Amino acid sequence: MIVVTRSLLRAAALLTCALSSNASLAAAEPVATLIRNVVILDGSGAPSYPGALRIADGRIVEVGRALQARPGEQVHDGNGQVLAPGFIDTHSHHERGLFKKRSGDELLSQGVTTIVVGQDGSSELPIGKLWRTLEQAPVAVNVASYTGHNTLRSTVIGKNYRRVSTPQEITKMAELLAADMRDGSLGLSSGLGYDPGIYADIAEVVELGKATAPYGGRYISHIRNENVTLWKSIDELLRVGREARIPVQLSHAKLSMVSLWGQAPKLLAMLDAARAEGIDATLDIYPYEYWQSTMTVALPERDFNDVTAARWVLANTIKPDGIRFTTYDADRSIVGKTLAQVAAERKADPAELYLQLIRDAKAKGAKETIIGTSMSGADIATLMRWSHANICSDGETNGSHPRGAGSYARVLGKYVREDRVLTLASAVNKMSGMAADHMGFKDRGYLRPGLVADLVLFDPATIQDRATVATPNRLATGVSQVWVNGEVTWSAGRPTGKYPGRALRRAARE
Repeated sequence: MIVVTRSLLRAAALLTCALSSNASLAAAEPVATLIRNVVILDGSGAPSYPGALRIADGRIVEVGRALQARPGEQVHDGNGQVLAPGFIDTHSHHERGLFKKRSGDELLSQGVTTIVVGQDGSSELPIGKLWRTLEQAPVAVNVASYTGHNTLRSTVIGKNYRRVSTPQEITKMAELLAADMRDGSLGLSSGLGYDPGIYADIAEVVELGKATAPYGGRYISHIRNENVTLWKSIDELLRVGREARIPVQLSHAKLSMVSLWGQAPKLLAMLDAARAEGIDATLDIYPYEYWQSTMTVALPERDFNDVTAARWVLANTIKPDGIRFTTYDADRSIVGKTLAQVAAERKADPAELYLQLIRDAKAKGAKETIIGTSMSGADIATLMRWSHANICSDGETNGSHPRGAGSYARVLGKYVREDRVLTLASAVNKMSGMAADHMGFKDRGYLRPGLVADLVLFDPATIQDRATVATPNRLATGVSQVWVNGEVTWSAGRPTGKYPGRALRRAARE
């Protein structure tokens, strides 16, 4: 017979309570991971060093040369590869298709952990629609967004947009923009080479820039013209920074006309002068000599019957054999061909054919895009070296330009390893720490204790882009592992099926 006294019951209850409490504490304690035997590049541009990094609860806990494994923590051996902050794509269109292909293979295979969308003047409006989409369909990378000027303009002005806006319309646009700023938009983006923004005067953009200033907003711009009136367009960009008193970034910087080749130093001198004046002017750039856009951007006057203008464009800015059709829903048989090839097949004048194809697409409401080769490799290298230039892709998910799947690996393979345009430390800085600074991110971009554990582990000797115009979505190689918010999202050449990406709302102004 077992006799249980009241005191024994009380002691047992206390012991059970203590064990339960300890178990809860153990369960609540985040499991740490030590990534050891790596070469640390911290994102600042500082030289690399052999070391290790510890993460727990989605954050970096320690970084150093001699970290030792602790009992119970996970250990990942980096095999001597480079560990860097996850790359930040400051000008991305990867949201197109990302919510259907949530693993973000094109991004993760290059080490990209954050994309900044709402570019070229187009965005979700209100921005809360994007945040809700991310909640309903989480993705493998982080997403931040600007608010698009063209979207604001279309919403307020409607179809009658071939004019400057009224003060009342600007006020309404500013109210919508301010609401987005309160909901985490990074600032204002413009696409002044596209409808309807092409019809806005710069005073309108300045006023909208001012609407972001109280919230610590920024301005990023696909400028009005990247060739014929480039210098005037740069002046417009800088005017926004000067009068609105906000940071300004030149999107996908380029000198897109043969007669401009070699003048990259002039462009940088303009930006340096603005910085000396107190304007926080920066740029981003992708590593290709060819762009992708609509056919209409080559004709800023938007006169699709002006053969003289079309002939001038095809002689001076982009040659018929440098125009490749990537989308043409009005006649898919020409996709993949150059304008020169189609003109030869149809025995047509290239300028007349170019205008006719635009008119046909518009008449049918059909989508059209082209890849245009019109930049100089030497200019790209000069712009990329600038101390305030960060890397971007301007790419998209399942896109038809290789930049969407290749930009970051191409910089590390071609511009660092092969051509030695950049050092490895400088390139990583331009992809991570500098990119974070240019977007106003305070909690990522560097390997520092307390920051978010967005990380990429790669082999600098083998990392390589494989995407081409013919195979634009072929994945890059050389990235062995990627962590997003502390979770492994890419390993051994494939996605892990985890979707820890977050909506990155603009940090509150300090």
